[in-house]
Amino acid sequence: MISQKHQALKHYFGYDEFRPQQEEIIDTVLDGRDCLVLMPTGGGKSICYQIPAILKEGIALVISPLIALMKDQVEALKGNGVEAEYLNSTLSAQEQDGVFWKARLGKLKLLYISPERLFAGNTLDHIRNWKISMIAVDESHCISSWGHDFRPEYRQLKILKQVFPGIPVIALTATADRVTRRDIMRQLDMAQSRIFISSFDRPNLSLTVLPGKKRLQQIESFLNKRPRQAGIIYCLSRKTTESVAASLQKLGFRTGCYHAGLPQEIRAGVQEDFLNDNIQIIVATIAFGMGIDKSNVRWVIHYNLPSNVESYYQEIGRAGRDGLQADTVLFYSYQDVIMRQEMIANSEQPAEQKELLMAKLNRIKQYADADICRRRILLSYFNESVLQDCGNCDVCHNPRSRFDGTILAQKALSAVARTDQKIAMTMVIDILRGSRNMNVTRHGYDRLPTFGVGRDVRGDEWADYLGQMLNSGIVDIAYDEGHSLKLNEVSHQVLKKGMKVDLVKFIPLAERKAREEERAPKEKPKKEIIRDALFDRLRQLRKQLADGLRIPPYQVFHDTTLSEMAARKPVSEMQMKQISGVGDEKFRRFGELFISEILLFEKETRRTEKSSKQGDTFLKTMELYNEGFSLEEIAQARNLSPATVLAHLIRLSDDGQPVVLEGLISENARKQIIHALDQLGAGKNDPLKPVYEFLDEQFSYNEIRVAMAIREKSILN
Repeated sequence: MISQKHQALKHYFGYDEFRPQQEEIIDTVLDGRDCLVLMPTGGGKSICYQIPAILKEGIALVISPLIALMKDQVEALKGNGVEAEYLNSTLSAQEQDGVFWKARLGKLKLLYISPERLFAGNTLDHIRNWKISMIAVDESHCISSWGHDFRPEYRQLKILKQVFPGIPVIALTATADRVTRRDIMRQLDMAQSRIFISSFDRPNLSLTVLPGKKRLQQIESFLNKRPRQAGIIYCLSRKTTESVAASLQKLGFRTGCYHAGLPQEIRAGVQEDFLNDNIQIIVATIAFGMGIDKSNVRWVIHYNLPSNVESYYQEIGRAGRDGLQADTVLFYSYQDVIMRQEMIANSEQPAEQKELLMAKLNRIKQYADADICRRRILLSYFNESVLQDCGNCDVCHNPRSRFDGTILAQKALSAVARTDQKIAMTMVIDILRGSRNMNVTRHGYDRLPTFGVGRDVRGDEWADYLGQMLNSGIVDIAYDEGHSLKLNEVSHQVLKKGMKVDLVKFIPLAERKAREEERAPKEKPKKEIIRDALFDRLRQLRKQLADGLRIPPYQVFHDTTLSEMAARKPVSEMQMKQISGVGDEKFRRFGELFISEILLFEKETRRTEKSSKQGDTFLKTMELYNEGFSLEEIAQARNLSPATVLAHLIRLSDDGQPVVLEGLISENARKQIIHALDQLGAGKNDPLKPVYEFLDEQFSYNEIRVAMAIREKSILN
């Protein structure tokens, strides 16, 4: 017998099975017990409280700091047939009154509300009088000062257990280490609660770290390989956000810009365009993305180094929420680390908090510097032990080979020191390589002891090693002094005390490209090409429907649902409801439209395939004919009748192919038949028998067909 929770899962959300731990969490809440849930972004946290809210009597309160998420979640729930509303600062007084009336009349199952709105005015007094079924505290890491996104207003939530005694509380977050978890439970008075920790592994996300050089060129190359895919580029500053967005727009990419300095109406418009697939790319500061429930983000790029592992993990988690393959790229330079350190040092945070922020910054730096599987580093940060490499990060794809680069580093640092730390990387390389160009000789650098000491190392190899030294903090760079390299304390340790320097072995560009080509996907089989074509057709239909309803496309169906439709091609109600994500309400609203589109696509595909096969057989006939074979010989070779072979040749001639029909009929026969056709006024599509009889049956039907075709072609020309 199907349980109520399984019935609700299928009816409202269209899924047949729960994901790992979801069912156990739901049972805990239905039993009236508190719990803390840690699930990665896209792991299905919302189902854990939405199903109990639907099944329990009364209204579930969902505390969330994310206005955008509230709107998306409520619209999605309504689209699935669930009564839900939200209360936040975007609603007018009249709209808020409407929400209160629905709640009083018991017409709501879920109410999303921000902590500020919950404790504003007499809101809490109103809610005390409602029948509250449960309380969900989303983004619960915000309550902890040890978390990466601490919000003081969240601290008031500790009174929830006092105001609503006996009501189960479920706290949810995607990013919390062990210390933060303990603090969440203490702040919410949930010391005896159960803790559910899902795996933080998101195997569908590829992880790549690239050197922060020529970032725009690298981004352009990345995007050209992913046409029409939606993605987010995160930048550190508002200025960078605007410049990157402008550059991508000039390159022809549909791009929007988003940061806190823009007027609210512009930010809202950009966000709506992105959610509705009107723009492909959004370039943003971290002001964007918290709680954006867009399932088909296919990639996330970090233009600058994030401030900590939690932020990074949360931001890349906005890609591939539908479980399909997605890519993440982090650009990394030592200058980004310096900028982050300065921001922390110049902030008004207490000394203890600054120390914590510096420690977290150091962890993300270690991640970017790493030469071991990046996924294992991420999972280890969240106290999850993994013994196997992931095979889906840049380190796994290109295992690093390290060597003792101390002598190389000393040579480079010596060149910097002997030029009074006034030269940039290019000049350092010229000196080490022994280049006697004008700039080197003009300054007398060719007379330095270090001149030419590194001529056995290629220029691009030196550039790579110097970049590694920068990223490792062995040498600094002064951007305000012409990008000149500067020595620091670590430099002196290397130069004077022989501190060991490990470098990653340089891989030439040609070899890197060869490795990439080896990993490049091979040409898709025909079945996959057809499936992808149908997927695009279904996406177009989804976009048309969403635009008409003024909702984001993913609220019609997620990409995973469309992908399954494209693979299985359902053509009945029963088949369509077996597709994951197609519940009763979704089928009622959209099912028949998508079935019709699939049937139309199948019909067009069969017609195209038939035409293609027909084209192939016609061309084989032409090849034999042009090689000098007669109609009878071609017919015998191809197991066809002579009349069919002739029909092929006439069709090919009509289509402009190089077929000389005159070789199939004598000149005398051709002239007599054409004269008869002119006398009778017979055309290409007229019956042949009257012509055959008019000519006293002297010529065959095939000869008449050939003469007709020659005459028709001469008329058209």
